[in-house]
Amino acid sequence: MNPTQPITASDEQVRALLVRYSCPVPFHEVRTRFLGNIASPAIGVSPIKMVESLWGGKLPEFDTMDDANELIGALIMGLWNQLTKHQDRSAPFRLTRSSIAATREGLATLALVRRQELDGFVEGLFGPEEIVDVPERAHRGLEDLAEMRALFAATAELAADETKPAQLKEMETTLRLLREMTKNAEHEMHAIVLACKRARKLMLAGIPAKKPSIH
Repeated sequence: MNPTQPITASDEQVRALLVRYSCPVPFHEVRTRFLGNIASPAIGVSPIKMVESLWGGKLPEFDTMDDANELIGALIMGLWNQLTKHQDRSAPFRLTRSSIAATREGLATLALVRRQELDGFVEGLFGPEEIVDVPERAHRGLEDLAEMRALFAATAELAADETKPAQLKEMETTLRLLREMTKNAEHEMHAIVLACKRARKLMLAGIPAKKPSIH
């Protein structure tokens, strides 16, 4: 087996490749972009197009064909294929986890990561389209994610503003709320993925959904 064409790839290997090729999209957002695209009911969804979109629509330059195969293999044969399992009801998706302290920096980092993850999921679900037909449950889920996205963004901005007072107890409370919102976001994302899979399978009529504006 050619080692440059992995059937599976660890998160660490994918992260290293994204860094090597100066991918402007962070790993945690790549995961959710892929998941959204896997669930997408949009026409013309393609793993390779999604990979190209990470670099603005064109793959980075490679020194050799093996290098190209290594990157594409890790992202599509590895990460993409691993994420397809989350279309099963028994395998809910989990956002990235890390040890976060109840500090300004910790709160700002966590809230920013969550905002980027939700942005990535929506970006993957809609792709280049502004409007896609989704089932009613997915429509409700997108509305809930838009509200959570706004809260994550506001928290990131507030936590990074050193002119605002920040007591330890308040920051601990905010951290608990962010963790609870993380679980809620995961629940809605899984519900959207399942609803879209069911709709594709049954070819049900969907409700047109407009891509949320990012402010």
